[in-house]
Amino acid sequence: MAKSGKYRSKSKTSKKHPAPASAASTKEAPDRLERPAVDTPADPLLRRIFWGLAVAGLLIMAGLSFGSGINADDKFQNDYSLKLVDYYTSFGKDTAALNVPDGNMHLYGGFFEIITGLANKALGFEPNDLGYHNVRHLFTAILGWVAILCAALLARLIAGWRAGVITLVIMLVSPRFLGDSLMNPKDIPFAAGYIMAVYNMAAVLSRMPSPGRWNIAGLVAGLAISLAMRAGGLLNFAYLFMFAGLFLVLKKGWGSLFDLQTIRRYAVVVVGAAVAGYIGALLFWPFALQKPLTNPYFALTKFSDFEIAIRVLYDGENVKSNQTPWHYLVRWIELTIPLAAVLGFLGSLALLPRLLKRYQPLWIGLVYFAAIFPVVYVIYKKSNVYDGWRQLTFAYPTLAVAAALFWNELLNLFSGKKVVQYATYGLLALLLSDAAIFIAANPKIPYVYFNPLAGGVKGAYGKYETDYWGVSIRQGIEWMEQQGILKPDMTEKVVIATNMFYPADKLLAKYGDMVKVKYLKWERRCDDVWDYGLFPTRFIDGNTLEKGYWPPDNAAHVIEAGGTPILAILKDSDRNCAFGIAAMKLQDWTGAIDYLRKEVAAVPDNELAWANLAQAYLNSSQLDEAKAAAEKALEISPDDLQANNLLGLYWINKGDVAQAKAQFEQALRREPANPAAYYYLATIAQRQGDNQTALNNLRQAIEIAPTFRPAYEFSALIYESMGNTAAAQQYRAILQQLR
Repeated sequence: MAKSGKYRSKSKTSKKHPAPASAASTKEAPDRLERPAVDTPADPLLRRIFWGLAVAGLLIMAGLSFGSGINADDKFQNDYSLKLVDYYTSFGKDTAALNVPDGNMHLYGGFFEIITGLANKALGFEPNDLGYHNVRHLFTAILGWVAILCAALLARLIAGWRAGVITLVIMLVSPRFLGDSLMNPKDIPFAAGYIMAVYNMAAVLSRMPSPGRWNIAGLVAGLAISLAMRAGGLLNFAYLFMFAGLFLVLKKGWGSLFDLQTIRRYAVVVVGAAVAGYIGALLFWPFALQKPLTNPYFALTKFSDFEIAIRVLYDGENVKSNQTPWHYLVRWIELTIPLAAVLGFLGSLALLPRLLKRYQPLWIGLVYFAAIFPVVYVIYKKSNVYDGWRQLTFAYPTLAVAAALFWNELLNLFSGKKVVQYATYGLLALLLSDAAIFIAANPKIPYVYFNPLAGGVKGAYGKYETDYWGVSIRQGIEWMEQQGILKPDMTEKVVIATNMFYPADKLLAKYGDMVKVKYLKWERRCDDVWDYGLFPTRFIDGNTLEKGYWPPDNAAHVIEAGGTPILAILKDSDRNCAFGIAAMKLQDWTGAIDYLRKEVAAVPDNELAWANLAQAYLNSSQLDEAKAAAEKALEISPDDLQANNLLGLYWINKGDVAQAKAQFEQALRREPANPAAYYYLATIAQRQGDNQTALNNLRQAIEIAPTFRPAYEFSALIYESMGNTAAAQQYRAILQQLR
């Protein structure tokens, strides 16, 4: 690590790095990077505080990692880890890791998966063992700590030990970053590589022409780790060459670009580090090893092709992740980082002219570029983002550095006024207290934090996602174990339904055949019978949450964070909803009505039961009852696709075509991926003699649901009525294929 953050003026103290004799033109060039030393008399004490906090942070993070739940995305990560271990232990004979369609994991580097996979193999742990996941969580925590440390060292390099201490504190009490560091094996290791490379490239260049060996090693490691996690690590290589060029020109003038001795000296370090980092990344990435010069770039370009649009909750609306507004990321960051970081970053922009004059301007620029450019680029590209800003976690450490520079400079501004300085420290502590208290109160799941700008987790409830990874599943299972519902000597089998299958399955594997885990989406939870359900807030309608219809009335227990429900443990003793759905499938409308009426009497906020009851009533020609049941379902969940469509069918049956059309159009506004609504709009248009509009609606239905057979059949009928037999035959041919 760096030993000094000083930028000395040309004096007797800088004789050990004289300008080369052959570079006469560069001697006269002004050094635009020269700045006064940043060290202060208090540095020895601050240095001890810095390393004391760093060590304490490592121990705390490592300890907390053992209590974290399992990230639902580990389904893909762990499978890839096993394949990678097989690839390397077979010396490349087992090639399953070269093409992993499930999650396209082969397009990701395997650094974390190989390290943890080999560690687990050596320890004898399998994915069904809790120890397997503890190993992964411990390594994630260590890499999260590395990211925090490198961010703090970068702040120290720029502005001294106090800035480093402030950065450490801000990062350690950032619940989102800390929480991800306990269980996020994709974004945290990449963030560690990213900031490690950024810090060490600044440290290496600032000490040219004789950089420290540890900083060179750190630069190579940062470049390698970031690229060995995801293809986006190529960004660090671009940073290195761009800032090395800027450093050379600003330090020695434009003439240095024509000085072969200077260029050679810089090239040995910069190009050497880049080549070593690239090779290091390839060693952990079998797919890239196949074509070292092209496959990393190929992976970078292919990610957008595999993006899946999922439903996300943003500002109280359920929207598709590829249709979020431009401010999605900015708003999420604003509401989920400590207030000290929010105010600090904005304040640093206000103090930017002073920071550029007082400290190394190139490293100030590097900090802002590394923090802002990725966010701006993602917004510019209109990338498919979801789960808040976790895909841009790597940009946060440099944002925290910028915030720390503000607080440090504020203290410098009041250096002669101790009372004001103490007040500044007090304000900083106050603005960090909310986040620190949240971590202390929710050590197993701090990543769901929202700051006071959002009104805390309570204020964000129903407006933004909370436990989108299902980490709270572990807490739900632990509660069931405490209640004796799950225990080693169980004599009766327990069936548990959940929409977070992977973490539940792995945590319950120890019970063997006595516990059966069933994957059921929240909106399909009545499709099968079960005893208990573990459902977090993920994918639940925001209106349902805000209006208090969740957790539902059959919740046996609720796991909370910040005084807000994040997981409901449901109990289903009578199975009326499941039996009602089963009767629906058999077209036993009377039986379905009987079961579903019992369900809504016992669980009045079960929107599925109300929607299916409406369907059963409609099929029994009980139109008014159907309308009332559908409206009740929509009161609970306004976006419910089935209930919205049923209201449209009600108006069709009533003969009010205009009202039916308006209802289906409203249904599409609430859920654009609604093929049935397009189908019924097509029937209305066809009855009104508008065949072209009908066909357009049917094409929309087919685009959404390529296997939606009624749309093909109706299209064929319309084309036949229009005398276009060729088009009709084409649609009927597709129908034959679908059968």
